[in-house]
Amino acid sequence: MRATAAVLLVLCLLTISHAWDCQEVVNIKNLMQIDAGLGQVVATDTSQIPYYLVGDKWIRLPGSLKHITVGPAGIWGVNKDYAIYKYVAGNWVQAAGLLKQLDAGGEQFILGANMNDTPYCLTSSATVGYKGPGSPLPWTGLPGAVKYYSCGPFGCWAVNKNDDIYLMSLNQDCQNKGWSHIEGKLSMIEVATDGSVFGVNSAGSVYTR
Repeated sequence: MRATAAVLLVLCLLTISHAWDCQEVVNIKNLMQIDAGLGQVVATDTSQIPYYLVGDKWIRLPGSLKHITVGPAGIWGVNKDYAIYKYVAGNWVQAAGLLKQLDAGGEQFILGANMNDTPYCLTSSATVGYKGPGSPLPWTGLPGAVKYYSCGPFGCWAVNKNDDIYLMSLNQDCQNKGWSHIEGKLSMIEVATDGSVFGVNSAGSVYTR
């Protein structure tokens, strides 16, 4: 629910500061988590039902997911048992590994965190080419420990269990130069396709950068 409230609040703040014409999303209730990328919007509700927004209608997707993401890497998600899935030709195909959260907003690569906040990256060639269990899936471990990721065209942002903020630049092969600490405290962070960054702190205040 926090994710839904945060999205609505961000829209209201943008209305005030940038004079955007924003409207409240209707025809769906009890959203738990929402993600947007490349003009596409996906979400899960409190019953872990995944949805895809087409025009002004929410289309129910198959399966059960607690987290879903969409972006240049496609549509991916994880279920309550931390199993990883990619949406391929109208069906969810399970991928090797266990993650609690992942993000598809990078340059066709996937970044995610497991139950111990250990970060992992999947290269663009493996991500785009994944069609099922027979496809290679070489997850690359990354340094540090973070609880939530979001990637955009200028890098990946993350927050750790202490709400500290970090930024990492990665290429499509998951090569990187480590995390750079960014001043401030946020409990959740999201990056738009254009590189804009939005975050929510523990008090529910919303920020943009």
